Amino acid sequence: MAKHEYFQGIKRVTYEGPRSDNPLAFRYYNANQRVGKKTMKEHLRFAIAYWHTFTGMGADPFGAPTKKFPWLQGADALDRGFRKMDAAFEFMTKIGAPYYCFHDFDLVEEGDSWKESERRLQKMVDHARSWQRQTEVKLLWGTANLFAHPRYMNGAATNPDFRVVACAGWQVKNALDATIALGGAGYTFWGGREGYLSLLNTDMKREQEHLARFLGMARDYGRANGFKGSFYIEPKPMEPSKHQYDFDAATCLSFLREFDLLDDFKLNIEVNHATLAQHTFQHELQVAANAGKLGSIDANRGDYQNGWDTDQFPNNVYELTEAMLVILGAGGFKTGGINFDAKTRRNSTDLTDIFYAHIGGMDAFARALLAAHAILEDGELKDFVRQRYSSFDKGAGKQFASGKLTLSDLSRIAGVFPEPEQISGRQEYIENLISRYV
Repeated sequence: MAKHEYFQGIKRVTYEGPRSDNPLAFRYYNANQRVGKKTMKEHLRFAIAYWHTFTGMGADPFGAPTKKFPWLQGADALDRGFRKMDAAFEFMTKIGAPYYCFHDFDLVEEGDSWKESERRLQKMVDHARSWQRQTEVKLLWGTANLFAHPRYMNGAATNPDFRVVACAGWQVKNALDATIALGGAGYTFWGGREGYLSLLNTDMKREQEHLARFLGMARDYGRANGFKGSFYIEPKPMEPSKHQYDFDAATCLSFLREFDLLDDFKLNIEVNHATLAQHTFQHELQVAANAGKLGSIDANRGDYQNGWDTDQFPNNVYELTEAMLVILGAGGFKTGGINFDAKTRRNSTDLTDIFYAHIGGMDAFARALLAAHAILEDGELKDFVRQRYSSFDKGAGKQFASGKLTLSDLSRIAGVFPEPEQISGRQEYIENLISRYV
């Protein structure tokens, strides 16, 4: 165990119920409470984002870092890495999160050579393996940071320079090795710079072909080396690139189909990425679910006044209830879960603020889970939607849905029918139905 306690005075966060006024207790998230056939812990599969929670120091384009995390002090990179991981597992154990997610060089900074970088990463993997044995915390998914280093200014797998593509391959191989060694349930690709800044100097067709080939190589390496988890693509439309090739869920699915990768990949949907694409989170979840490719989610929210990825902690229970309706309707998470890809605000500088943020997010999702489960159990919403489309369940409507009618048939049938009556969609009624349970 760690020699130093970073979050002093904070004990294991427990469930105290809705009447509790303890800010360091759960009011709704009761890990062992059964909701249907599973516990809350099994339904939600919460994960902590290593990058924001333990390395996000509050810097923004207009100002220097505001947070002085004690585990990031000191001159030696490996020592900082060890202390950061000790703090991470202390936090995850105290908050009761069963999983975490990381980029490779969240764990420890890159060295000044390939060999030194690999040595550092292996040391951190060994340390993480030791912590996982001592705690109940597991790895939800790993990934490689293929966007921060200057070498990736023109992309990683889509870079016009093959030498950079080779560097990306080295990095993904090591990140996959780390994920496999730590028993990760998944591996995620987010193409932060897999896109373009200007079409004038971009061969889009060639770049997308290279991206598909790169993903196939990573899949083949992972499977050949014992990775049995899920591969995920995380959509995002822009930022940092002007246009990214993983624009939204539909774009990703189309890409995977075009390059015969659909059988091997699912989607990791992020709330703030969905809204940047001018979609709702629920829309992106439903697109993925309709294709049988809803794998995991990154939980956060954007700001209605700001047009960028603010990564705030989720707190809108109504919207989360709509999201949980889709997730539960799709059968829930299998290998994925809910990763809090969110950061405390720049002016939230106390270590305790990290607990407040995650407690709030976990409680919000717990309330949404309870509401969505109750709505589905009640059945009124499902019955309403089924009745709305009931004309396709019998007679000529059923023939149309099963592909047994021609356009001429439709024209003939229309001539027999009188002008169709208006049938209300009762949108406000349905919205009120959701409100009853939230």
